[in-house]
Amino acid sequence: MTDTGTDSSTLPATPAAPPTAATAATAATAATAATAATAATAQRASPAPHPGRTLALTSAATAVALMTYTAPLVTLPDTAAALHTPLSAQAWLLNGTPLGLAALLLVAGSLADDYGRRRLFVSGTLALGVTTVLGAFASTTWLFTLARVAQGAASAALLASSLGLLVHAFPTPAGRLRATGVWGAFVSGGIAMGPVLVGAIPDWRTAYGVLGAAALVVAGLGARSLSESRSPRRGRPDLAGALTFGPALVALVAALTLGRDGWLRAPVGLLLAAAVLLAGLFVVVERRAASPMIDLSLLRRPLFLASSAGGLFTGLSVIGFFSFLPTVLQRALGLSPMNTALLSLVWAGLAFVVALQARRLAHRVSARHQLAVGFALHGVGVLTMLGAVGAGSWARLLPGLVVAGVGSGLLNAALPLLAVESVPAARAAMGSGAQQTFRYIGSCAGVALTIAIATSASSPGAGTDVALWVSAVLAAVAAVLVGTLRERH
Repeated sequence: MTDTGTDSSTLPATPAAPPTAATAATAATAATAATAATAATAQRASPAPHPGRTLALTSAATAVALMTYTAPLVTLPDTAAALHTPLSAQAWLLNGTPLGLAALLLVAGSLADDYGRRRLFVSGTLALGVTTVLGAFASTTWLFTLARVAQGAASAALLASSLGLLVHAFPTPAGRLRATGVWGAFVSGGIAMGPVLVGAIPDWRTAYGVLGAAALVVAGLGARSLSESRSPRRGRPDLAGALTFGPALVALVAALTLGRDGWLRAPVGLLLAAAVLLAGLFVVVERRAASPMIDLSLLRRPLFLASSAGGLFTGLSVIGFFSFLPTVLQRALGLSPMNTALLSLVWAGLAFVVALQARRLAHRVSARHQLAVGFALHGVGVLTMLGAVGAGSWARLLPGLVVAGVGSGLLNAALPLLAVESVPAARAAMGSGAQQTFRYIGSCAGVALTIAIATSASSPGAGTDVALWVSAVLAAVAAVLVGTLRERH
């Protein structure tokens, strides 16, 4: 039989006809259409960010997160009574959220840059709403503490991703300066309004329900209004880094919290040893990782060190003392939760106003120098409060609250700007996570240290005065440190 098939390789090649003008035009039109379709598809997949909406939603979520963080400050006596929390365990009611924040901020920042800042922001805000509502139904100290830890973890996701979203939405230096200033102001705003809201609502459980509902609303708006951004790197996720860094911070924070009952006890020593060991393993892992969670070479950048030190000492000196002050006002001076919140509003409300206006200083005063001035003002402010509690006079606290409020406003405006300026723009969420990790490690240590100092004295007035001196000294050290860490040219 004759094979009727034809092997094209045996046939002579047929020369292609030269393209005509019509053929070329058609091809060009097709190519243009394909390019336009591809661009349209990409635009639909990742629309350009809307700066105003991005700033509004990230600021609102940040305020809700900080309101949830500060809620126990004025409800601690009522919450402890409702949950039958002994005095030795009450530090956990305050330190649960900082524990979750400190453990996951750096991990969350790295994940946000690699896998999507919008995705992590919406997930974190949604989780914050759910866990806050669950905290309202807690019936024991440990259930409430677990809910607070989960709130901290959720807050870590939204806080770390917020600045990454802002850097993407505000690519110019002037826009970034404005956006980080407003965002930092809402950090102060959340701190200011949290105690006021909770103090205005008679039942602390209802207050947590309101805060949870607010977070859920912001999560829904974010899912609809924010555009995605990411800066993916090659390589696998740094799981080993996450599995060593997170537990290291959990061990450290647990040791700092338990230490107020005695630093020489075996559990405290074991936890501190575990923290040191896991931190050492983390450094080894990061040096070998193809895509490390944090680039350790950043530790050679003075601006990154200033950002990290600023966050750490803000927690130690500022947050540590002002987390303790509301309890003193209620127990030693007999103020109601609402009056305590209003007095705290003098400090935090002024910080909000100053942080909003601080961007006007940026053209003349660098973020690093704003940090130094902020710490110096905090130190002066707290020293003017000496003797007020012993004298039983809340009015004598007012001048110090005003001065310290101005200092805190400068700190809250400068810290987020320095966090994103000290790292490459593509790693903004990681830079934010790193700085805030140090901030909440400092706050855990500051709260534990302040409570240990104040409760070991002979009277509330004497204990408060010692805590004021410690806060002022820490602020002075921070002012000198961040003031001398300048970028080498």
